[in-house]
Amino acid sequence: MSKYDSLWEYVQEKDEASFKLTFEEIQNIAGIPIDHSFLKYKKELVEYGYEVGKISMKEQTVLFNKINEQTSN
Repeated sequence: MSKYDSLWEYVQEKDEASFKLTFEEIQNIAGIPIDHSFLKYKKELVEYGYEVGKISMKEQTVLFNKINEQTSN
């Protein structure tokens, strides 16, 4: 169990191609402030069908992108 599980579940439920969340929104969803460990934990998001795009320190936002799954026939 990850300290960011609630955030990953929220992201998965959004089901959008891409969207931004502010650091404050992430803290409200996850129940903890975003910190350097986020860089390590962000790899877990792939299991939920998303990846972390740009992290803007200036805007204090994180961009989340849905992973396009290619199906082969």
